[in-house]
Amino acid sequence: MASAETAAEHERILREIESTDTNCIGPTLRSVYDGQEHGLFMDKLEGRIRNHDREIEKMCNHHFQGFVDSITELLKVRGEAQKLKCQVTETNQKLQNDGKELLTSMDELRQCRLQQRNIATTIDKLTHCLPVLEMYSKLQEQMRAKRYYPALRTLEQLEESCLPQAGSYRFCGIMSENIPRLRTHIRDVSMSDLKDFLESIRKHSDKIGETAMKQAQVQIARDNAVTSQQRSASGRRIRKEACSGTEVDRTGSNPFSEKDSGILDVEDEEKDEIPGAQDLVDFSPVYRCLHIYTVLHETLEGYRRYFNQIVGFFVVEDHILHTTQGLVNRAYVEELWELALSKTIAALRTHSSYCTDPDLILDLKNLIVLFADTLQGYGFPVNQLFDMLLEMRDQYGEILLKKWNQSFRQILDQDNYSPIPVASPEEYQRIAGQFPFQDPELDKMPFPKKLPFSEFVPKVYSQLKEFIYACLKYSEDLHLSSTEIDDMIRKSTNLLLTRTLSHCLQYAIKKKNVGLAELVQIIINTTHLEQSCHYLEEFISNITNVPPDTINATKLYGTSTFKDARHAAEEEIYTNLNQKIDQFLQLADYDWTAAQGGAQASDYLSDLIAFLCSTFAVFTHLPGNAIEHATLPGKVAQTACMSACKHLSTSLLQLLLEGDVRQVSMGALQQFNVDVKECERFARAGPVPGFQGDTLLLAFIDLRQLLDLFTQWDWSTYLADYGRPTCKYLRVNPQTALTLLEKMKDTSRKNNMFAQFRKNERDKQKLIDTVVKQLRNLIATNQA
Repeated sequence: MASAETAAEHERILREIESTDTNCIGPTLRSVYDGQEHGLFMDKLEGRIRNHDREIEKMCNHHFQGFVDSITELLKVRGEAQKLKCQVTETNQKLQNDGKELLTSMDELRQCRLQQRNIATTIDKLTHCLPVLEMYSKLQEQMRAKRYYPALRTLEQLEESCLPQAGSYRFCGIMSENIPRLRTHIRDVSMSDLKDFLESIRKHSDKIGETAMKQAQVQIARDNAVTSQQRSASGRRIRKEACSGTEVDRTGSNPFSEKDSGILDVEDEEKDEIPGAQDLVDFSPVYRCLHIYTVLHETLEGYRRYFNQIVGFFVVEDHILHTTQGLVNRAYVEELWELALSKTIAALRTHSSYCTDPDLILDLKNLIVLFADTLQGYGFPVNQLFDMLLEMRDQYGEILLKKWNQSFRQILDQDNYSPIPVASPEEYQRIAGQFPFQDPELDKMPFPKKLPFSEFVPKVYSQLKEFIYACLKYSEDLHLSSTEIDDMIRKSTNLLLTRTLSHCLQYAIKKKNVGLAELVQIIINTTHLEQSCHYLEEFISNITNVPPDTINATKLYGTSTFKDARHAAEEEIYTNLNQKIDQFLQLADYDWTAAQGGAQASDYLSDLIAFLCSTFAVFTHLPGNAIEHATLPGKVAQTACMSACKHLSTSLLQLLLEGDVRQVSMGALQQFNVDVKECERFARAGPVPGFQGDTLLLAFIDLRQLLDLFTQWDWSTYLADYGRPTCKYLRVNPQTALTLLEKMKDTSRKNNMFAQFRKNERDKQKLIDTVVKQLRNLIATNQA
């Protein structure tokens, strides 16, 4: 018994030695030496060592061949690795060498492309410059050949088309500087030729008169000869009738024979035809001067000389009338004035109609007023001149509208459509001086701060005032009443607002690549411009001294203009949002036969929701109405949000019901339901403040009830409660439900759509057929 216990104890000690860390076997060995069977334990230990040696040997024998093979393979790999290293080194060297050549080639290519780009740029510049040089060379040739009228045409083409396209080169600047001098030279030369012509006419007028009198004498002789011939023929006809039976001697003497007739004399005279006045005189200087002065632009100095000559002539006539007796009379002077007045008005109408410079027309108007007042002081009637000035007012207004159209376009194109940053009180006062803006809340904010509108608001308002000033300048000194001036200015301003500015705003709203942020800023800007309309009314009243509440006073249409522009911007926002939503929906890629839906919303819908969230964050700057501060969210933001949600809901339903989707599994419907829940979560989060309760969720109510009906398969409730006001699925149309159910009707067993019913395939098909039949009966009943 003791021997068995000893053997068991030794076995335990050996297992402990085998399983214990060598640092902890000291107590175990002490227990062996403390006992009496030390020798027996040593025998067991040696036996255990021999067993382990045998196991090690067996293991080594078992793995020896594999070890030898591994060493052999390793030695082979070392050789191959050495070869590979040599190959890599060699390849690297070749690559470095080839790379140097490639780098050299690439550098040469870069230099070549740089040269090509420079050559292309040079060719492009020369393409624009060569027509200028050719045109200028042509001009020089025409000037040398004294072909001044074609030279003026060439000069006009050079100035208006060629030089602007060439660019700002030094030779272009020199040409531009020479153009006025060339025009002056051509005008002076043509006038000099005309004066030479007039001097020559004066010298040779006696010869011309003599020639003209000779021509008149010849013409009189011809007329007498023709008259005599007609009388002779008439006498012969009478004698023939009187002596009808008597033979006439055709060879007898006749005082009117062909030999002695005046016709021969005329023919003889025609052989030695006397040259006419037009043959003796070269009238080309007159025509050339007329054409040149027609082409040259009118200047105020030319009009001033024209009026001075007329005034000087009639001052002399008036003085002679009042200081002499019998030389001229009042009727003669008045007739002369009426003729001169009609000619002057016709000339002014013709020449002013070609004028496109409002400043020149304004100066011309002032000159005409001075001309009229001067002659009126001498007793000449000038009402027709003032009537003509009123006609010119319409032309002046059209020119102003064209000019301001360009100004408005430039302002809108250069605007950054961002709130104006204000860093100091001085800058704030400067903007307040340009635009009547008052906001107590903003005044309390420290600097720096931002005004709600962008730069185009004060600029447009300043341009409106400048236009009113321009209209007022033309109305001055026309002997009009304050009411007439006020009415004229208001009508012109209304044209500017309703036609010019309105079209420019529509252009800014409808142009391509306009973003939602820009449209939002346009809404804010037009709101503030609308608020400033009553300031424009006061401004006009102040400069015309006509109260704005005067009876029959014309009202400004600025409010309606800016309202229309704001509504157009709002509609553009709604349209752009819907287009963006459609672009995201085009990325939808549903697996309509999926066996099971996912737990997360589709990627395209997550991106769409993120876009809508960031977009509606911009709308927090929209004004609620015309009197609220421009940072308050308003009806526009709410309408845009509701419109986007409704469009998204409608588009999702169309995506589910479209004809290309022939089969829909319950798994696909579950995934679609997850996406709709994501839309509902977005609506519930309130992307735009101001909605009461779950108002925004109503945009998705049709989809929600339809999906609940199918996912819960609650057909018994739907069919039983249909038509009742308290129906759970009140918004589900039977035709819509039938269309979707028929898409699910042919689902295969693999999709396992009706696994929740735990019925065989025949019962599932029968259930669907039953519901389809009931829906068709329901639709037929409603249609009847």
